[in-house]
Amino acid sequence: MTLQHRYDFVLIFDVKNGNPNGDPDAGNLPRTDAETGRGLVSDVCLKRKVRNFVSLLKEDKSPYKIYIKEKAVLNKVHEEAYISIDEHDELKSKKKIKPDVVEKARDWMCTNFYDVRTFGAVMSTGINCGQVRGPVQMTFANSIDAIVPQEHTITRMAVTTEKEAEDQAGGNRTMGRKFTVPYGIYMSHGFISAHLAEQTGFSPDDLKLFLQALKEMFEHDRSAARGEMTTRGLYVFKHRSKLGNCHAHKLFERITIERKHRDRVPRDFSDYEIVVNRENLPAGIELKEYM
Repeated sequence: MTLQHRYDFVLIFDVKNGNPNGDPDAGNLPRTDAETGRGLVSDVCLKRKVRNFVSLLKEDKSPYKIYIKEKAVLNKVHEEAYISIDEHDELKSKKKIKPDVVEKARDWMCTNFYDVRTFGAVMSTGINCGQVRGPVQMTFANSIDAIVPQEHTITRMAVTTEKEAEDQAGGNRTMGRKFTVPYGIYMSHGFISAHLAEQTGFSPDDLKLFLQALKEMFEHDRSAARGEMTTRGLYVFKHRSKLGNCHAHKLFERITIERKHRDRVPRDFSDYEIVVNRENLPAGIELKEYM
């Protein structure tokens, strides 16, 4: 059974003394909007954390295997799909693969890989397994206020070579840098299409797992670089129909975050208040709060 309703959701999370999403084009500085100074966390980063949580919980077993993961050789996965659907001859053929065979391979990928049927994937490299447009999409997360990334100098006492040991004989240490955001609270918007869920097989159980991942993903993503990251709010608007009963932006406007004290720099979640307008919801809309 696939989804029978459209969903839109708002995810709110914060970071304390950590780097929520480093920018490789800026020396791993926390991502920021160049004009406003507000912090950014990419949708790719958030999806990565969802994938990691599902892989941890389901032990990377079918039907919850993860397609996009560290050190994955994607073309070998495509070959596995063709072997599983008993299309060995197509693997050896240098001719254009028949569309119906590609479709079978695509369906096999959707059935076995959670992130393919959730987020979609382009699987046309190597042997062609088609393309999937996922029912779940997320926006970049934006911080509510401008962030001020801080740079910290760190040292390493251990060495990797004997020459380094000789160089450090006088007390020198290997120096490095670390970037953090003292505090920032971020908001991301998301969309779940019932029509696209039909095409990939994304089910109500898959949705339940996805929402669980959004709530708990930071609890299993700890590192010295990311400091304290916590999901602070997850608000899901459920539409009565598959097509939807209201424009998403009108629903998102009902969730706002306000600073309690304008005369001091925010350094904790208690410095903010999440304001939820539950009054006079549009017809056919149900609001569920998961945090």
